[in-house]
Amino acid sequence: MTDAGTLTRADLAEALHKQIGLSRADSARVVEQILSKMCEALSHGENVKISGFGTFVLRDKGERIGRNPKTGVEVPIAPRRVLTFRASQMMRDRIMAAE
Repeated sequence: MTDAGTLTRADLAEALHKQIGLSRADSARVVEQILSKMCEALSHGENVKISGFGTFVLRDKGERIGRNPKTGVEVPIAPRRVLTFRASQMMRDRIMAAE
């Protein structure tokens, strides 16, 4: 990993290169294709499920009233679509075992 605690596209491509033997260029291309496909599906309103890893879910949040913490003034928060991630049970077990 390049930054402490951060896994990057380059790290994923390097792992493909080392573990599978693809060229660095092909490895980077595969990573980009996977991420592109995930983004495309999410932008079309589809959820993305990766077995043993987790699910990226789109949720529509309705309009609500929020409060400016500095001034206390109430302000409306517009309805919006948010992306959430839910780790699979297998991933949660692996994370708990790593602690």
